[in-house]
Amino acid sequence: MRSVYLKLLIACLLPLAFVACKKEITSTAEEKGLTPYNLVIPSGLPAMMIPSDNPMTVEGIALGKMLFHDPILSGNNTQSCASCHLRKFGFSDSTNQFSTGIDGVKGPRNAMPLINLGWATQFFWDGGAANLESQVVGPIQNPLEMHQDLAAALVELNAHPTYPALFKKVFGGTQIGTSMLMRAIAQYERTLISGNSRYDQFKRGVTTLSQSEMRGMNLFQNPNKGDCAHCHTMGGLFSDFDYRNTGLDSIAVDKGRELITLKPLDRGKFKTPILRNIEVTGPYMHDGRFKTLEECVQHYNVGYHYTQNLDPNLVNSVKGRLNNAEVQDIVAFLKTLTDTEFLSGN
Repeated sequence: MRSVYLKLLIACLLPLAFVACKKEITSTAEEKGLTPYNLVIPSGLPAMMIPSDNPMTVEGIALGKMLFHDPILSGNNTQSCASCHLRKFGFSDSTNQFSTGIDGVKGPRNAMPLINLGWATQFFWDGGAANLESQVVGPIQNPLEMHQDLAAALVELNAHPTYPALFKKVFGGTQIGTSMLMRAIAQYERTLISGNSRYDQFKRGVTTLSQSEMRGMNLFQNPNKGDCAHCHTMGGLFSDFDYRNTGLDSIAVDKGRELITLKPLDRGKFKTPILRNIEVTGPYMHDGRFKTLEECVQHYNVGYHYTQNLDPNLVNSVKGRLNNAEVQDIVAFLKTLTDTEFLSGN
């Protein structure tokens, strides 16, 4: 429960702190001697909105990447953000159902993949962070994860032989502050763009899909069959970033979105995850209960419970509408969303 209360506190306070820090940024990147970053958006993905108070620069992204991979942000300097978000697994935590924090304690939820975060609205499974910048400090402070006091982290960063000069170059000032840490890592995370899967190449007309993959794509979109595209939209992002109760349990073990909104109708609701690179980001769901994609598809086919606030799309669905061959076709299509270029990047 400490993790839940901490995320709630972060959701309430950090957006205010982030707004307050906007006044610090008054000059353009060029005026500060920085290099504006040319963010290339793959065709098929919408334009990304970059906050005016955190423009992306080559230097800022390099600093954010360094911080993302540095265990200095954890309480005992043994874990970094990258410890539980590995690129080859779509920036998820390998095949671990739950990640283990610096104190040897496992968290209650599966580590979300970090893919195309620049288009997301609110973060964490329950939406406990209002923007990409504020989500940065959640895992750092969480006692079940990196378990670091922010003030202590800033003391370490300010005493570091390299970081003060890098922060000063990017953000100005003589002391590293929380908002600087948030903005640097967020800049890096906005570069984690996946948009060159076989599906994307098919949409661009440079490759073909197998008959099974084509059938799976059609089933994925068919409202009377897979009906997946209602939530995992086909506009390139494969998520509408909304929150739903998908009938995982008759009575929600984890209250999910309700812990943030305090609304009973949000009980057991969790964020619709992006499906890109889903082949390598298992186990699946907020609690990692499903090991395979077949299990996931079968849950939406026959396994969901009729909860009081079950998503209307499932309420109106017919259980058993997919046969085993159709389940396999949908899984085949999902695997076309694997972006090997993204997964093998540096």
